[in-house]
Amino acid sequence: MRKLNAKYQKLITLIARLTVGGVLLVAGALKAFVPAEAASAVAAYKILPVKIAHIFGYGLPWLEIAIGLLLIAGLSIRLAGVVAGTVMVLFIGAIISVWARGILIDCGCFGGGGAIDPSKAAQVHRTYALEIARDAGLALLTLYLYFFPYGFLSFEKSAEPTKEN
Repeated sequence: MRKLNAKYQKLITLIARLTVGGVLLVAGALKAFVPAEAASAVAAYKILPVKIAHIFGYGLPWLEIAIGLLLIAGLSIRLAGVVAGTVMVLFIGAIISVWARGILIDCGCFGGGGAIDPSKAAQVHRTYALEIARDAGLALLTLYLYFFPYGFLSFEKSAEPTKEN
């Protein structure tokens, strides 16, 4: 496994950066220009007081866009990866929270959000499981980026000397 990682690490890092960065950029962009909808989606989780939830709802899309751009460009990869991973873990916790409390909402991850008709409970529960799996996969990619931040097509380069054959 180490040989495989040593051989393909720069490509894996690039794929991880573009995947996590792309998801965050798209998710943020879909919400950034409909801030009231994003704020309502955060409030629907009923975790934070409404006013604080709205503040998070207005700011979160711009954080997602900023982190997505940093990862895609290959700037401050470790920091961007840590922030992205933390955001993913928070998303997972929020989804688990609404699921455990029996609240049926659209997560609002890519726009929209809010309450869902109780007749669609089974579908919503499957969606929660898929959202948790997606965010866990993205969190694992950010963990990889923490340990292996330097890859192809990055503005940030390793300070380690390269081996030349």
